[in-house]
Amino acid sequence: MASFHKIACEYTNFFASLSSFLLLFSQFLLFFAIFALGMVTDIHTHNAHTQAQTIETVGIHPWHSLDADLSAVEATVATADAVGEIGLDFACDAPREVQIALFRAQLALAERHEKAVVLHCVKAFEEVMKILSDYHLKAVIFHGFVGSVEQAQRAVHQGYYLSFGERTFRSPKSIEALRSTPLSSLFVETDESATPIEDIYEKIAELRGISTTELTAITEENFSRIFNS
Repeated sequence: MASFHKIACEYTNFFASLSSFLLLFSQFLLFFAIFALGMVTDIHTHNAHTQAQTIETVGIHPWHSLDADLSAVEATVATADAVGEIGLDFACDAPREVQIALFRAQLALAERHEKAVVLHCVKAFEEVMKILSDYHLKAVIFHGFVGSVEQAQRAVHQGYYLSFGERTFRSPKSIEALRSTPLSSLFVETDESATPIEDIYEKIAELRGISTTELTAITEENFSRIFNS
């Protein structure tokens, strides 16, 4: 009986060790798939040579509202992944009424073609939220989100996504907004930054108290929910 008990213990220890090994191996495979195979998602970037998973967008930035030509957007929207970046910037010189008219026109295009929208929103959160409520959109992504916890929660409550990047780290209130945003509503971006997307993932993962691998897997799920469905 003693020998049988010893053998049983050895088998138990073996299977426990095997389970631990398989768990570690599966985590390694996930890490490899995400980084080595380029599955890391950069939802908004100006880097034409990025190796990250990103999207093709078409749209007119609010800075260019005065000389906007919607015909180019209309001609290519069907093959784009999303309409963007579009929105309102009440800190720039373009007249607000011109920005709003262009914003509405592009939201209507996105709605008609069932496209997600990538938003530029500067000092215009209330107006943007009000206008968005008039449209039924596939998905809404606030790129480079800078705002309060309350604003973040209001956007998430409407089913919108928030994307965070280097600008986030300069604003204490935006850091708190990042911490409060559900991971299922979160994206990561480089925008115009030269900082590698992996470095931004590491910083955000640290702020959220999770691993970079976990964060990357979650943003991949968010990406697939919108663009692979």
